[in-house]
Amino acid sequence: MKLVKVLVYALLTLIVAFLAAAQMGMLTGRQPADLGVKQGRLKAPSNTPNSVSSQADLFPDHPLRSDALIEALPLKHGDASASVQALVAALSSLPGVSVVEQRHDYVHAEARTPWLKFVDDMEFWVNPERQVIEVRSASRMGRKDFGVNRQRVETLRKAYLAGQANA
Repeated sequence: MKLVKVLVYALLTLIVAFLAAAQMGMLTGRQPADLGVKQGRLKAPSNTPNSVSSQADLFPDHPLRSDALIEALPLKHGDASASVQALVAALSSLPGVSVVEQRHDYVHAEARTPWLKFVDDMEFWVNPERQVIEVRSASRMGRKDFGVNRQRVETLRKAYLAGQANA
């Protein structure tokens, strides 16, 4: 019985320490240095199942290409500027999401989970060739995201498209 109490105490101590570390921002990870657009591409999907990318097909040898593939966002009336403005407005409507960088053809946002403060990087680039907004969203830490990045992008898509009539 004494061993059970010791194990329960140890487990509770670990849980409290983990939650304290999360609240102090120790689980946010570092922003990858290789974000952005290089030669018409956003960064490749992660090598673990915790990212989505509308450009996954550009990496045919990637082991998670088909799992990571997600549809790009359409431009609003073919207008890149209006589309980026609508995208930023949609991002601002999502809880825990903040825009870190905004240019005329590129947006980088961070999505922070409420309890554990994990950070996911979201990138968007207006692809002039395809006339779409390419999308990439990936977790900074962990191996799996349990579909969180895909779900967030699809929620963003709905918010972005709902503003379609206003564009």
